[in-house]
Amino acid sequence: MAELNGKPVTFEDLQALALTNYGHFTFMHIRDGAAKGLSLHLDRLVRDCHLVFGVELDRERTLNYIRKAVHGVSGLVGLRVTIFDPDLDMRRPGDGKNPHVLVNLRPAGTAPPSPLTAKTFTFTRDNAEVKHLGLHPQLRLRRDAQLAGFDDAVFLEPDGRISEGATWNLGFIDQYGTVIWPDAPVVPGTTMLLLQSLGTPNQVTAPVRRADLAHLVAAFATSTTAGVRPVSALDNSQFANRHSALTALRDAYTAIPHERL
Repeated sequence: MAELNGKPVTFEDLQALALTNYGHFTFMHIRDGAAKGLSLHLDRLVRDCHLVFGVELDRERTLNYIRKAVHGVSGLVGLRVTIFDPDLDMRRPGDGKNPHVLVNLRPAGTAPPSPLTAKTFTFTRDNAEVKHLGLHPQLRLRRDAQLAGFDDAVFLEPDGRISEGATWNLGFIDQYGTVIWPDAPVVPGTTMLLLQSLGTPNQVTAPVRRADLAHLVAAFATSTTAGVRPVSALDNSQFANRHSALTALRDAYTAIPHERL
């Protein structure tokens, strides 16, 4: 199902999105009319709309479009909200100041995700703080990682700092059980922000480089889709799939209440 500003989307509506690919989005899981981190998802849409289009996104109107899309839908579904301007012209992108709200629903998997492996690449996303539509570089590196026998890609800054995964945030656990979030340009993921707001177990933000991996005992990915997912290998470094701090993070995330739409 897809609706644009609360109405069934047409082929013509999507031409600008397909051909120009300028805009931003967020993705959340909806369970029986409620979403974990709903306020943060709406905050992201409003903030990114300022950065991408330079205009104010109507938060309540956007929420109403979400409510309409999931009305009568039970169980768990994935919902993506994409903000773009159907009239945007590639020759004058500065004129794109009338963003529309595209809402898509899709099935959501319920099986616990298996641990993943990742290969590092030197790369920084353009406008790293924005969850924008420019996914080609990340998907290209994900493809390269998979062709090399890994599940996904992790990015390194030119100075060697580890930052984030292709479409997810990355964290580590040291020998003392401290959770370390990499200090580097990353998209402020909703799952990561929810976990950071809890403060337990002990959490810090600090630079992490490949040379530091030998002193870390566990690693994990965070995303709306997977929640907290173990990372079993990063390049040649191996990590434990089970750790008390990792279990504490998963339990804390599971316990976070959903917000009613």
